[in-house]
Amino acid sequence: MVFAALGDETRLAVLTTLSSGEPQSIARLTAGTTLSRQAVTKHLRVLQGAGMVHSVRAGREHLFALETKPIEDVRRYLEAIATQRDNALMRLQSGVEDAVHGLS
Repeated sequence: MVFAALGDETRLAVLTTLSSGEPQSIARLTAGTTLSRQAVTKHLRVLQGAGMVHSVRAGREHLFALETKPIEDVRRYLEAIATQRDNALMRLQSGVEDAVHGLS
């Protein structure tokens, strides 16, 4: 679900805004954009479902804040995949070099 949430440009923009660390209202998240409040609300629901944001009530408003754990989990996962890929490429390179030296 996290990858699906990250697969949308608007949701990435919302996460970038929330990465400042300060909880934001929907009004602040839509300020300076062409997005409607309904559109941002829809994207926030997806992000909440993925555990990437949470809301807190502040008076009459709901403020949304970033949850960093799912993003850190994805980062670690992608780093592990990159390490596996790098190791596979090194094994391939070594095998090709051995084959080339065997032909010499």
